[in-house]
Amino acid sequence: MKKKSNDATTNHSRRNFLRNTALAATGFYIVPRHVLGKGFIAPSDKLNVAGIGIGGKGESDLWNFYQSGKANIVGLCDVDDRMAKTSRARYPKAAYYKDYREMLDKMHNSIDAVSVSTPDHMHAVIAMAAMQLHKHVYVQKPMAHDIYEARTMTKAAHQYKVVTQMGNQGASGDGVRQLREWYNAGIIGEVDTVYCFTDRPVWPQGMGWPAPDPNIPAGLDWKLWQGTAPLKEYVDGLLPFNWRGWWDYGTGALGDMGCHLMEAPFRVLGLGYPTAAECSVATQYTKPWTRSFHPESGPIASHITLTFNVNGRTVKLHWMDGGIQPDRPEELGPNDVFGDGGNAILFVGSKGKMMASTYAENPKLLPLSRNEEVHVPQTIARVPGSANGHYAAWVEACIAGYGSKEQKELSSNFDLAGPLTEIVIMGNLAIRSYNIQEPNPKNPNSFIYPGRNIQLQWDGANMRVTNFDAANAFVKRNYQNGYHL
Repeated sequence: MKKKSNDATTNHSRRNFLRNTALAATGFYIVPRHVLGKGFIAPSDKLNVAGIGIGGKGESDLWNFYQSGKANIVGLCDVDDRMAKTSRARYPKAAYYKDYREMLDKMHNSIDAVSVSTPDHMHAVIAMAAMQLHKHVYVQKPMAHDIYEARTMTKAAHQYKVVTQMGNQGASGDGVRQLREWYNAGIIGEVDTVYCFTDRPVWPQGMGWPAPDPNIPAGLDWKLWQGTAPLKEYVDGLLPFNWRGWWDYGTGALGDMGCHLMEAPFRVLGLGYPTAAECSVATQYTKPWTRSFHPESGPIASHITLTFNVNGRTVKLHWMDGGIQPDRPEELGPNDVFGDGGNAILFVGSKGKMMASTYAENPKLLPLSRNEEVHVPQTIARVPGSANGHYAAWVEACIAGYGSKEQKELSSNFDLAGPLTEIVIMGNLAIRSYNIQEPNPKNPNSFIYPGRNIQLQWDGANMRVTNFDAANAFVKRNYQNGYHL
């Protein structure tokens, strides 16, 4: 029902209009887009972006948004002043905070969108806090640390009506679109096997937790950095890169490269939830017949097999890391490089094969001579700027708003990135299940590992392993230190 107006309200509105008109005539001021309402554009016609985690990849993410020409960087947040130095110098007018919660509390009326480029364990809680304030979000890959987080974030994007994008820029590249066009045209027939491999980890893994170091670097808030994880004494060398190898913070080689390499088979084949997962991992021995056991850290190498049902057909996706590679395709010549050497994607079809390198770049039909012979029409629109356009596309979609054509056409909005992330992290669930240790009922001086040498059966809709309940501990983390989604 339309409310009746009264004279007091009308006069107050008229005074505000005249005051604001005078302000507009004498100066220029920026307000966030949401204040003006849907369909209106802020005077600057730019998106007001705040960055959380602003060193390393966060630094380059912010720069790419800024380079789009349609983003103001208005807020900066990092728990480590050392990592924040470049971004703070680059955007001197942006307010700076250590705690994202304080920034969102004080700046939420000045922010349109938030970029999250922290270690993996903080992605979900930060992104959810921003979405709950109806801020658009760009979240580095993987968008979540566990499956439950990814599912919750995917739903939240629609609940709060925000524009989302994950930072796997290859999803906007031409390569994956070329692979899709070849597959859709039937060039390699039906695919039943895919291999993805990487030379990661390129940081220490498969080792015990280091000895504590009492010398916390100046400028680092160590407690804030730990965030959702259990509090521990500071250790040297964990920051800014090696946290990836520890499950409390990172998601290992899969989290680092899975969203870049598995995205192509996910999109090309239309993969859904896996139905099963199994793995084998490399093991170090400290002395004859004595394995090292470090379940708090990812393995030095692994091979994971995920099974999918695609329109009634079984598809196997093999993930290999730590330098492990599948058999070299016989169609490659002896001096031809497999992928980019350290990383590759290989599709094995009933009528041929195709491969690509990291980010699905440099797609090739095999044998390589087919690339001169086969020509299919372009049926899938390209993103302006290809992979480099991933950032500007998100900025444009945020400006256009939730429900817009631009938002729906994003290459890695959470409707796509969420299920992809779940596939990636399902591999980690298998790895961590492999290291579940229980006392041996037949020998009190030894242990058994019931998660090894089995195939986990996965109920994707309900996010549950149905044949080994202990594995479900890795579906959803228990946050520490008062954090929550």
